[in-house]
Amino acid sequence: MGSLAFIPISDRPLAVDVQALANRFVRLDILELSRILACLVSRSSLFDRIRERQYNDPHLLVLKDKVMHDDARDVTSGDDGVLRMRGRISAPNVDGLRELILEEAHSSRYSIHLGAAKMYQDLRQHNWWRKMKKDIVGFVA
Repeated sequence: MGSLAFIPISDRPLAVDVQALANRFVRLDILELSRILACLVSRSSLFDRIRERQYNDPHLLVLKDKVMHDDARDVTSGDDGVLRMRGRISAPNVDGLRELILEEAHSSRYSIHLGAAKMYQDLRQHNWWRKMKKDIVGFVA
């Protein structure tokens, strides 16, 4: 999530400071003439790893090709460059990323599930890959 802070505007140019903040994922909104609202935007580094490695997966390369040729019904590639199946992130089967997703979902103190079925329901809200349910059952077992 984000944290909020009010930053007073000085008379000096802000371009350098604004760019430095943007590089650190801080979004700025002008509230009024004398104040700027700064919101720190955070996201999982796992998301970046998925985006970077999606096209190392041969199956996802086929889906990407379908998207490029407007031949995909349920697959899209968003402005962020991430391939999605029905709005869910397509997790590649490379570099142990799927196992990392499973481990994070299973071991995180923020997740509560009673077994494979609940874990599948939780993960499928945001993630997709072929044979996902089978992988989750095997992981939990």
